[in-house]
Amino acid sequence: MTSGCVLFVNNVPPIDKYCVYLHLDKKIHVMKESFVIQSDMVNMPEVEERLFHFCRQCNVGNYCSAISVATMQAVENAIVHGNQGDASKRVAVTLGLCRGGIYAEVADEGCGFDYEKFGSLPANDEVQGEGIFIMKQLADRITFSEGGRQVRLEFEVAGIDPTDALQRIAVLQNSRAMVLA
Repeated sequence: MTSGCVLFVNNVPPIDKYCVYLHLDKKIHVMKESFVIQSDMVNMPEVEERLFHFCRQCNVGNYCSAISVATMQAVENAIVHGNQGDASKRVAVTLGLCRGGIYAEVADEGCGFDYEKFGSLPANDEVQGEGIFIMKQLADRITFSEGGRQVRLEFEVAGIDPTDALQRIAVLQNSRAMVLA
């Protein structure tokens, strides 16, 4: 076992703020980190720090930007739209390994939403839906559950197609240009 990893005992993780957990599940080693933040934008740097730490632990540094942008967008959506900026509510984030890559799950305590209405490129005068569009472009799979209160983003980091990588870079550049305009 490497330093920074802890073996679950009876499937109960120890309480440690910055630990990436090693969980033995049917003899498959799965790294996973779960944490909860108050629903406040001031907590975004902590989420980003933990996300980058997890990516470094998983040795996917080159692909971390796409994972980070999409996941941070999901957390921001949970805070702003899901929990309506209510700092008394919480946002749960889980980062883990899945077959062929990494996943991020983000859950809020809001009322949910009709996620099927969003995800296409918003019109120039519309801002609503841009975050889901970016998440869909950067993640290989996106799944909503709990009536829209939870989103799971999956990123295939083993053997990503170069064409997909170039398209994702273009999406990031275009989204930055839209923000700066």
